[in-house]
Amino acid sequence: MDHLDPSDPATVTEPADPVGTIARRTLLGVFGASTLGAIGAAVLGMTGHGASAAAANIPPVHDPRLHPLPASAAATSVPTARPGGPADHDSVHEAATKAFPAKTQGQGLQELRSTVVSGVREFDLVCGKVKWEVTPGQLVDAYAYNGQIPGPIMRVTEGERVRVRVKNDLDDSTAVHWHGQRVKNEVDGVPFITQPPIKPGQTYTYDFTAGPFGSHMYHSHHNATAQVGGGMLGPLLVTPKDPRVDPAYDKDELFIFNDALGGLTINGKGFPATAPYTAKLGQRIRFRFMNEGQLIHPAHLHGLTLEVFARDGYPLPQPFRCDTLNVAPGERWDAIVLADAPGVWAFHCHILSHAEGSSGMFGMVTALIVSA
Repeated sequence: MDHLDPSDPATVTEPADPVGTIARRTLLGVFGASTLGAIGAAVLGMTGHGASAAAANIPPVHDPRLHPLPASAAATSVPTARPGGPADHDSVHEAATKAFPAKTQGQGLQELRSTVVSGVREFDLVCGKVKWEVTPGQLVDAYAYNGQIPGPIMRVTEGERVRVRVKNDLDDSTAVHWHGQRVKNEVDGVPFITQPPIKPGQTYTYDFTAGPFGSHMYHSHHNATAQVGGGMLGPLLVTPKDPRVDPAYDKDELFIFNDALGGLTINGKGFPATAPYTAKLGQRIRFRFMNEGQLIHPAHLHGLTLEVFARDGYPLPQPFRCDTLNVAPGERWDAIVLADAPGVWAFHCHILSHAEGSSGMFGMVTALIVSA
């Protein structure tokens, strides 16, 4: 999503096709005719041309001896036989990579529309169950806000009064916690502590003043292991009253880890169905990293540098640079990436059993594609 006017949430819109045609065209044009040899072949391969339909359906191999998954994630992992030798590994790895970015049904992180009534910004969230396609052909039973995983982007301004009507279309109770917000206790969203649970068929209204500014989240706080792990999570982005407190940037991107729904995902999808990020040479991209899972996930970006400037929404007294940023459950980190080198740069969790196995890359893998 482009960074248009941070002081006016209503002006921010999502592009019509953030993955498909644009990403594939960018992949084809990253290096151009001057790129030779294996690198050029790899980039062309990542467009998906020449990949078989079966390639996108290669299930990941996860070795629990390396890094155990939670029971909910392990239950959805599909083990496969290990290839017989290097040639077999090469072929399955190549097929999986050529399928990227693979198309799947369902797209999360769409902007949630709001209306302003008597000075209050109002949103409507609907909790429900869906069939969610994590990778091509891998459909899982999931929880969702407004049919999306992750849930839609809620964008407000610091100090703005916010009203959120939550309708429960689930067959079990729920509640919503405003993770990172300094709300009044009665709207903190914890059943039997601050409110009764929202029972099936009921609608519950939350009313609070947005603050502090920064990258925050909303998610279930009732049967949370199942509901949050199953997809009931979303970003709550609070724009500062004075946008000058943030560094300048050209694009605003979300990078949300989850490790229960269908295994290991970035923004609700597993490789090769993860969406690549794209940028023009010289652009500054703001990445908002969020971890809604149960495990730590170090985000590693190849070839470029993360300029980290905020943690949990709060500006750091001393920003720092890195290429691997550890994101613990519940944490949010904000970083700027200067797209100063063209190419297809891998972007993945660096717990290797979350990203690559004997079937090639899977799970928490995507790419940042920088074109001239």
